Amino acid sequence: MNIKTLIGAVALGLTMLPGAALADDPRDPSMRSAAARARDAATIRRLNREELARTQARDAQYAAGWKAYRNAPGAQDDYQRDLARWRRAVELCEAGRYEYCAR
Repeated sequence: MNIKTLIGAVALGLTMLPGAALADDPRDPSMRSAAARARDAATIRRLNREELARTQARDAQYAAGWKAYRNAPGAQDDYQRDLARWRRAVELCEAGRYEYCAR
């Protein structure tokens, strides 16, 4: 192994090592006061509440979509019929009936 390959391998290995996370570092000088820790905790609570609100809004949209899907049995039947037609066309195309391949 030549020196360039060795140096490259070492450099690659060092870049793949995880860096030390500075979050929640007990020696962080900016978090020594109770007020700074309280501000940090308040920020974390606010971020968690915002994420919860986003998640709940997303889940509500999903629920509305699924409710609409369940309440539209005619649309489901149409979809299943179209899917069965498409699958049959694929079978015929693969069997050599090339007029069904264009669909």
